Amino acid sequence: MLKRMIGPVLFGIIGVAILLSLGNWQVARLEWKAAIIANIEARIHADPVAVPEAPDREADRYLPVEAAGRYTGEAVHVLSSQRERGTGSRVIAVLETETGRRLLVDRGFISDAARLQEELAAPQAEVTGNLLWPLDSDSFTPAPDLDRDLWFSRDADPIAEYLDTEAIMIIAREDAPRVQGLVPVPITTAGIKNDHFGYAVTWFSLAFVWAVMTVILVWRIRQQTA
Repeated sequence: MLKRMIGPVLFGIIGVAILLSLGNWQVARLEWKAAIIANIEARIHADPVAVPEAPDREADRYLPVEAAGRYTGEAVHVLSSQRERGTGSRVIAVLETETGRRLLVDRGFISDAARLQEELAAPQAEVTGNLLWPLDSDSFTPAPDLDRDLWFSRDADPIAEYLDTEAIMIIAREDAPRVQGLVPVPITTAGIKNDHFGYAVTWFSLAFVWAVMTVILVWRIRQQTA
């Protein structure tokens, strides 16, 4: 009887050990991801600084910045939608700073209806936000419809080339003067998923089921050989 039980018991122990190790790994990943999100959150809300002359796209991602100057009125509209406001666009406008730099500012979302009355030019403007170099496009993203001023991604490089600005984009958190119907969409960590808790629960649940099935199998072997 013992010989018949050795195989199932070893198989059960090994299976449970593997599943428990996978669960523990997901717990470690959960803590790692939570720390990353906390660091990003702290960085987003740190005190703003002047826009660097030559920011690094990795090191300066989410860097809080502030700038003052004027909105020239030049902008592109990137197709977007919001659950509460329906279809519309993200407005990527040109800010000419007091030192003569031309930067991109994502001023936020505007609905199709409000866009008809928008006035983006402003002789005096101040913006506080975070640096980001969006890369929303893929091989299926269509080219912008320049005749309709309709873009399908916020990729900084092509927009900067089109508007003749530096390839630096500020995602506005506070934007003055405000434009009626134009709502800032600041960077948050809300969209960063941390699903590792669910994965850990799955692996631990499988380990429990595996252990129960092993016990049942061993019990049946004992019943058959009793």
